[in-house]
Amino acid sequence: MAGPWTFTFLCGLLAATLARATLNPPAVLDIGTEIIRDKLTQELEDSNAIAILQQLPLHSTIMEKTSRVLGSLIQAALKNIMWLKVTSASILQLQVQASASTQELVVKIPISLVAGFKTPLISTIVQLHLETEAQATIGLQTDASGSTQLVLSGCSTSSESLSITLLQRVSFLISSLANTVTKLLVPALPTLVESELCPVIEQAFNDMYADLLEVIRVPVSLGSDSLEFDVLSPAIEDDFVQFNLEASLLDSNGTAIEWFNNSEASLTIPSPESTSFSLVVRQDVVKAAVVALLPTEELVVLLDYELPELAGQLKAIIEVISEEAAEQLEPTRTVKIVTQNSPKLLLSQGSATVAQQIVLDLYPTNETHRAFFTLGIEASSEAQFYTKDDRLLLNLNDISSDQIYLMNWAIERFQPEILSNITTEILASVLLPSQNDKLSSGIQVLLVKALGFEAASCSLTDDSLVITPASSEQGSPLSR
Repeated sequence: MAGPWTFTFLCGLLAATLARATLNPPAVLDIGTEIIRDKLTQELEDSNAIAILQQLPLHSTIMEKTSRVLGSLIQAALKNIMWLKVTSASILQLQVQASASTQELVVKIPISLVAGFKTPLISTIVQLHLETEAQATIGLQTDASGSTQLVLSGCSTSSESLSITLLQRVSFLISSLANTVTKLLVPALPTLVESELCPVIEQAFNDMYADLLEVIRVPVSLGSDSLEFDVLSPAIEDDFVQFNLEASLLDSNGTAIEWFNNSEASLTIPSPESTSFSLVVRQDVVKAAVVALLPTEELVVLLDYELPELAGQLKAIIEVISEEAAEQLEPTRTVKIVTQNSPKLLLSQGSATVAQQIVLDLYPTNETHRAFFTLGIEASSEAQFYTKDDRLLLNLNDISSDQIYLMNWAIERFQPEILSNITTEILASVLLPSQNDKLSSGIQVLLVKALGFEAASCSLTDDSLVITPASSEQGSPLSR
């Protein structure tokens, strides 16, 4: 029986092993602060934040304050104000930037107001320009179930950020009245902004966050299958929001047939500093997408009718192997090509290769059930990823027969290498067009337009596919 020291040693060894293991998510989405700024600005517009500012009850608020705490002299002065209200309002460009505290972003919302008051002392409206700034923080919050999400909190404004100026020249008496109004607005306006506008800002952020999560979760179509992402955990890194994503492959019925979670598979995440967003997808997820787009298939070709030149070349090679077999070849001779298992995608920096196993049969006529021979072929193609608008596309360039094996034969036995060139040409003429046709529709990356961009660009690392906003050269293939 093992002693306590053995148990302690094993626990320590296990802990050390786990500490060394780096678990990487299937995908990582980085979103820059400018996207958050633009999305939050749009949500504020949709929430009628300007209308709320225009309806701030300035007059009733300062009158209430004077009746409670101010002296009779000021109260008497304010009786000369018939009304006081916001006549125009605007929210200037928001700022979202990294906080001095880690794992937080600071949101600054500059506000510009023009307020006017009417007094019987003059016939015109006295106008004041008010500038202030609401400020909030975006941080992380973990609920009781352990789920973490982004939240906006601490929305406030202060009298230090408030600036009030008189917009026209007035008499000393009116100027004195304007100064009284200004002194009352200094404490009143920040309170009004916090009570009236801050809840709208917080709701706008919540709506923006919910919309973003919804877009992330929309299934990505892969022919009859689809790929679905969900958020494992959000994080804030400098001035980027990072979403670690999990992924699952769904069949046509929406049933998950493969799951991708944190694993020790490598994932190179490029620095996002030079781009507004980046979606990094781990290579095993990309491989699964390619497999879904390229299911196994069987192709039968009447060589004499569809590829007469290759039919003649093949017959000449068969004559070298066996003249008797060549004489049995009829104009209806067929070649059957069957892809075996699933294609394997191999990524490297800036390029990719698709390797697949293929079985090729030659039948002397279209009615014969026994093949002259069966070849096993290990083939590979250059995989060319590129983008068009918001779609990710893949094209297979060329094909090579890297290894050929003679699996069965009904004619004289031969070295399969003699058929290497002709089988490559047949695969290039039959299989490659069929597979590229399946790939031609591409994959729509819904995040691109949802984040405010018209087109995407893509690149490859040794272990991932990276999607970013398009540069001026977007749409050109990664390699030729």
